[in-house]
Amino acid sequence: MSRQQATGHRQQAMGNGQLSRARQEASFPCPQAAGKREEPRRRGTFARRFTIAIAAVLCACTSALQADDSPKLAFIVGKVLVMDKTDSVINNAVVLVSGGMIEKVGKQSAVQVPSGYRRIEMPACWIVPGFVDCHDHVVGSLSDLNDMVYLTNPGLSTLDTVEPHNSNINRAVAGGVTTALLIPGSGTNMSGFGTVSKTAGDSVADMVVRSPGSIKIAQAGNPERYWWGVGRMFMNFNTRQTLEKAKAYHEAWVKFEKGETKEKPAFDPIFDGFRGLFARTFPASVHTQIYQVVLTTVDMLARKLDIRTVLDHSEFDGWKVAPLIIEAMAKGHSIYTIQGPRAYHLDRTQRKIHGNAARWWQAGNPLLGINTDAPVVPQEQLPFQAAMGCYYGWIPYEGIKGLTRIPAEALMVDKEVGTIEVGKQAEFCVWTGDPLDPRSSCEVTVIHGKIVYDAKLNRRF
Repeated sequence: MSRQQATGHRQQAMGNGQLSRARQEASFPCPQAAGKREEPRRRGTFARRFTIAIAAVLCACTSALQADDSPKLAFIVGKVLVMDKTDSVINNAVVLVSGGMIEKVGKQSAVQVPSGYRRIEMPACWIVPGFVDCHDHVVGSLSDLNDMVYLTNPGLSTLDTVEPHNSNINRAVAGGVTTALLIPGSGTNMSGFGTVSKTAGDSVADMVVRSPGSIKIAQAGNPERYWWGVGRMFMNFNTRQTLEKAKAYHEAWVKFEKGETKEKPAFDPIFDGFRGLFARTFPASVHTQIYQVVLTTVDMLARKLDIRTVLDHSEFDGWKVAPLIIEAMAKGHSIYTIQGPRAYHLDRTQRKIHGNAARWWQAGNPLLGINTDAPVVPQEQLPFQAAMGCYYGWIPYEGIKGLTRIPAEALMVDKEVGTIEVGKQAEFCVWTGDPLDPRSSCEVTVIHGKIVYDAKLNRRF
């Protein structure tokens, strides 16, 4: 998504990603009993008793709230799509949630609901892992981030723009989207670092999963309109030399930390954020679309620089690069294709319409997911994006996998979310049926083990 912003007369007073906890969170300490006061005894005694009584009530309320922070829930449903690597499906199932985690999953005949658990009986419904969107611009207020200053802007981050309870993510939660990668725009070749975030939470600290969540790179397309216009040759040179400088900086620090040299490198605030990229603790999410550009991304980033690469968009005839991707993955390179928001393409060479996800799948690409580029497509319509892929020939079960486990792996959060397995975070949704069926609706959304959306109480659409 391209967002043209004024660049000459604005500066954003942004920190280095350090958030003010005082601004994010309010604390409600249990008040202490009042001390002695210079007043008559009767009045002082009454004041003390009144204060102690209020304190007791507030403490009781606080204890109740703390207890509710980790509710014990038992979901009794008709079907659970586990979405694990054995493709498990459990009919007539129970999912137990405790302490924000999935405690037990199994058939009703094999799982006994312990006392003290709140029973949520929805026998006609399905439990599906929460959806993960790898390309999002609505978790935060990106109008507060000017990423159009330079052709590469590695010092920027979306962390400072995360906006809890905004109207867009409130709808996302109601549509089953629980985790998203908030990234800058694609008007420049490198617009800054993204943030992996939940779509629910009362503060930034509640929502943020990891920062940096990725480095956002745009190989071509929108950046070609930067200022007076730039060609792909210069853009590829500029992107490569920025990454090579960052890699050299990281390697110099690795040598120092391993004791291979006594010369301590100078700290560089621009390139220090890239260390996780080359340590492979977060990926590069890349705006790349037609096959020539996808080919350049795979060759430059994945094959030559060995960067964990997430191919965003991957539209038009980008699927023609699938054999190169499969070859690179066989050699150990990490490449995930997260297709969208354009779901189909009129191929004039073949004079027919192709479904983009279907063509990637038919070409043998096994790590395929879907994105919305929200707000280009509203985030709550993420399952409809997958449904369109299936309409044109993608496999429905693979479509659900492309909303859950595959994007969780792409963002490197699959140890926590993406499947319904014991020991993982309780992050899932209860649907009236197959989530790819437009007739199905999300009735309940659970994040961090808490019910954050209940359609019976507040249906949003």
